[in-house]
Amino acid sequence: MTFNDDPASTAVASQGLDEGDRLPPRMGEQKRNHADIDPQLIQETRQQIRKLVHEVTQLSQSDCTAEEFYDGFLNRVVSALASAGGAVWVRTPQGGLDLAFQINLNKTGLPDDPEKQLRHALLLKRVLASGEATLSAPQSGGGPQEAGNPTDFLLVVGGIKINGQCEAMVEIFQRPGGGPATHRGYLRFLLQMCDLAADFLKNRQLKNFDDRQNLWEQLDDFVRRVYACLDLQETIFTIANEGRRLIGCDRVSVALPRGSKCRIEAVSGLDSFDRRADEIKLLSRLASTAVKTGQPLWYRGDSSDLPPQIEQDLDRYLDKSHTRMLAVLPLYRPQTEEQTTARETPELMGALIVEQFVDKETDAEAPAASQPVESPTRRIEVVAEHGAAALTNAFDHSTLFLLPVWRKLGKATSALRGRKLLACLLVAGLVATVVGGLFLAPYEFSLSSTGALRPQTRREVFAGIDGKLIDVAVDEGDWVDANSVVARMRNPELEVEVTRLLGRRRTLNEQIDTAQRALLEGRLLSPAEQSRLEGELAQFQKTAENIERQLVLYREKQQHLVVRSPARGQVVTWRVRENLLHRPVQRGQSLMTIVDPESSWELELHAPEKRLGHIQLAYRNAQKAGETLPVDFVLATHPGEKFEGQITAIDGAAEVHGDDGNTVLIRVAIDAQQLPQLRDGAKVTAKVHCGQRPLGYVLFHDFIETVQSRVLFWF
Repeated sequence: MTFNDDPASTAVASQGLDEGDRLPPRMGEQKRNHADIDPQLIQETRQQIRKLVHEVTQLSQSDCTAEEFYDGFLNRVVSALASAGGAVWVRTPQGGLDLAFQINLNKTGLPDDPEKQLRHALLLKRVLASGEATLSAPQSGGGPQEAGNPTDFLLVVGGIKINGQCEAMVEIFQRPGGGPATHRGYLRFLLQMCDLAADFLKNRQLKNFDDRQNLWEQLDDFVRRVYACLDLQETIFTIANEGRRLIGCDRVSVALPRGSKCRIEAVSGLDSFDRRADEIKLLSRLASTAVKTGQPLWYRGDSSDLPPQIEQDLDRYLDKSHTRMLAVLPLYRPQTEEQTTARETPELMGALIVEQFVDKETDAEAPAASQPVESPTRRIEVVAEHGAAALTNAFDHSTLFLLPVWRKLGKATSALRGRKLLACLLVAGLVATVVGGLFLAPYEFSLSSTGALRPQTRREVFAGIDGKLIDVAVDEGDWVDANSVVARMRNPELEVEVTRLLGRRRTLNEQIDTAQRALLEGRLLSPAEQSRLEGELAQFQKTAENIERQLVLYREKQQHLVVRSPARGQVVTWRVRENLLHRPVQRGQSLMTIVDPESSWELELHAPEKRLGHIQLAYRNAQKAGETLPVDFVLATHPGEKFEGQITAIDGAAEVHGDDGNTVLIRVAIDAQQLPQLRDGAKVTAKVHCGQRPLGYVLFHDFIETVQSRVLFWF
């Protein structure tokens, strides 16, 4: 993208050209009228600047870093103003200014002249203090120690304000020239861009607040979880897993002292691990060596300042694990004020090992005590501090003599005190009553099944031959008579074959006529020639007979190209014309379904094979008693209404039906007059009544059958 070298034209184009506006002159040129400028050039420049402004708007709403934003922002602003360069200055916590990004700062001569730098810095500080955008003419200002513009460029400076405070400034190095209107256009455009930059900084500030809030929530969750349990093993795994999530590292391990050595007891993300693995052994050895120093071990890529013993064990482990960052922090029992005053040696409770396998930005330069809690080093120390206290509590609790026995005795004793004894007896009586009811109380035993509503008269229309459907005469809902045409097909291969046979038959007929004429007119033929002609004639006639038989077969196949209805009924296949027209089909493929809705209707239920035994038993008992097995069902379209039916037949073979696995088809007779709507294939949910069973069996029969088939079967 290229821009006109005239900065004034660019700025004015960004503001829009109204009737009577005057364009400022180029550098070294006289004023000229609006009519002297090419309108097309003005329109193109205006479109370019609008595009740049749109890009800056999108950039201010993106989730990029500050450096990426300043880069894209300043480049677009400089391009829009056709300026020589620019700079972004960011306010420091101490109230100074830091250069965040610059374009062509060297052209101003500021980096090479300390005196110019001083005057320029005073100018920026004045703008920062006032918060007002300003224009500073080239080589303007007071003396050497006063604020001013020591450059040969027109300086256009605007502030980026957040909540009324100037947090950053944008400085544009504009070429001199142009009138006051042009300069005001520069300033207005820059202020608009500063507002967009302020939106970016506000969004970034809000994101930082959200991140900090999330961190405190994570810290609160870690503290709550790590102190929630007094079981030693569970506490160790909680420190490892929750500590890893809080720190944001790749792996956290916890080691416990075993004599003079440390042994890895928990690794984040692993429920179990092989302690004999080389990596675990090397890490245990490194932890044992590191905790002997009594100081945390920090490794961030350079181990030259470590003691030789630690460096040797560390190098061995790094060769195996390829860790980029590693920290080993001893976990000591928290001391009382008296113990701290007496300078007693704290008891070692374990070691926290933090690892990072990919390079990340670290905060190794600042002391941990001065770092905010969101810094990785401070997070590690917080996890170690709370982990040591939680580990101490869990260790003291777990080492109590006969702790499991005392715990159970304590619970039993507390449950049998005062009114709790009566409550205990009442609960026991209630439990006995419930258990007795489950075994003795009869209840209706029903088994659910799904199926569909079907008319008993139902016929499928199949393709009698391979081909392509060229006409579908019916659609969903149409009534057809028996043997009526419902579709027509075309088979190009069949047509080609029939044409070929007709051609061969024509050729053979001509050959037969020729041979017969030769025999009738051939009085001078020799016996050999006459015998040859008679043989050829017989062969031609036999071939012709074969062709006739083939033509009969092919004509029969051609009749299958006309698809007819096998019975009178209604087409129920959805969008049959749209789905079949111009579609190739194969012989035996179902094209449509025709039903007689005026006939009787029934339910087709697909009962799971594992429930068939109960249904068959109930069905046989009902037949012996001269009764029918009742079925209740609801339609998917009318779930609030319940209807009744009776089982008429149970299929003798099981078949796979969708996701239900092996199922058996059960036919249920119904009274169609009861149903509010008859629609083929309507989904139903049925409940087959299988008699009375104990309440416990009704509630838990699936579990009981699973135990019988998968557990008791093997004993």
